[in-house]
Amino acid sequence: MQAAMEITAKYCRKEMEDYGMCVASNPSSWQQDCYQLKVKVAHCTSSHPVIQKIRSDCSEPFSAFEQCLKLNQTSVGNCSEHISKFLACAETVKLSSLGEPVAVPHV
Repeated sequence: MQAAMEITAKYCRKEMEDYGMCVASNPSSWQQDCYQLKVKVAHCTSSHPVIQKIRSDCSEPFSAFEQCLKLNQTSVGNCSEHISKFLACAETVKLSSLGEPVAVPHV
């Protein structure tokens, strides 16, 4: 989850910041008041070309990580090798259309 948040924060920073500020400003009604900003975060994470490329190129190690989490719900630390493999894959993803490697923060 931490890795997903870091990737999201890197590529959808403005959307995350706007949503976070809305939640902080509306402690009792943020679910309703910030709904549209939450939708914008979700849209960014599902449509950003970098995130789409990582999902496509690294689907196998990510699926293995998800499966590990399902099998180890009470001890997610058992999945550290799986997340490491996914992050290593994500770091190698290159976007030929953008001409730059994807830099993924280390967890």
